Amino acid sequence: MVCVPYLLLLLLPSLLRVSADTTEPCELDDDDFRCVCNFTDPKPDWSSAVQCMVAVEVEISAGGRSLEQFLKGADTNPKQYADTIKALRVRRLKLGAAQVPAQLLVAVLRALGYSRLKELTLEDLEVTGPTPPTPLEAAGPALTTLSLRNVSWTTGGAWLGELQQWLKPGLRVLNIAQAHSLAFPCAGLSTFEALTTLDLSDNPSLGDSGLMAALCPNKFPALQYLALRNAGMETPSGVCAALAAARVQPQSLDLSHNSLRVTAPGATRCVWPSALRSLNLSFAGLEQVPKGLPPKLSVLDLSCNKLSREPRRDELPEVNDLTLDGNPFLDPGALQHQNDPMISGVVPACARSALTMGVSGALALLQGARGFA
Repeated sequence: MVCVPYLLLLLLPSLLRVSADTTEPCELDDDDFRCVCNFTDPKPDWSSAVQCMVAVEVEISAGGRSLEQFLKGADTNPKQYADTIKALRVRRLKLGAAQVPAQLLVAVLRALGYSRLKELTLEDLEVTGPTPPTPLEAAGPALTTLSLRNVSWTTGGAWLGELQQWLKPGLRVLNIAQAHSLAFPCAGLSTFEALTTLDLSDNPSLGDSGLMAALCPNKFPALQYLALRNAGMETPSGVCAALAAARVQPQSLDLSHNSLRVTAPGATRCVWPSALRSLNLSFAGLEQVPKGLPPKLSVLDLSCNKLSREPRRDELPEVNDLTLDGNPFLDPGALQHQNDPMISGVVPACARSALTMGVSGALALLQGARGFA
């Protein structure tokens, strides 16, 4: 992970050499736009990453190895390379498949603080050891989008608050998938003043109660889009209660790809956020319309469920755009296609959506990319 081109200047000056007898682990496209490195060799040539210094998008996989060997360079002051780092074109960076000491990760973020990086993705990482003391002021990058997938932290649920301290304010999109802990100590979490998109999809063990713990009250004042696909959500009313407790006002809520119950036993009526305009309940296994939905919506998606009859008007909110495609009362074969998307050569809309559902957070990433597109 630390072999990002400009970090070579900070941490690996002795390794800047060219190896003529080994296969290059890094490939740069003909347009000098995207550079991909995969260091799977037992003795990787880290210096190959130098060619990525001209790229806009950089993706680096460390092959699952520990990067503890680079700790000796973690105390290097990146300020001496500030002009060089700032001159680089990189705007999107993906780092993955490594065991990373927290001290080294902080060194990376400090170096990135001098870059013009806008999107950072961390994937399949194990962050070990204690996080260094919080700086007097944020010294890391001014990101618009931060995405984390399958990243574990020794510090448990405190990881987000600690990571947040090393980022400059202004983050607009946060994607967290396959997290090992989303129970954030709210006292240690600063307010995400500019965050408009929060995607907690692909956390199947989260559930209604976990959402209550993850959405710290008053920490997401600008939130507009909340995605909870495949996040173990149980009932719309349970999600509503979590939103009310957190005092958030999203305009769009995605609860698709959860096995939703119509209502929780003994649930009290919940008041939905007044700003909510769009609600996605597709692929939720619903056999009837849930009770207690928001009274008025612009968009309600009930597609690809198990509705055996058309919902009555009194079962629905006042809604401008209602989607019911892929339910058995409209398509008798809908259930078969939902259970087996490849049942025939013709792939219906519900099957297509199911096949592509693994690309979670795509909308959020696109929203973040607009910042420099």
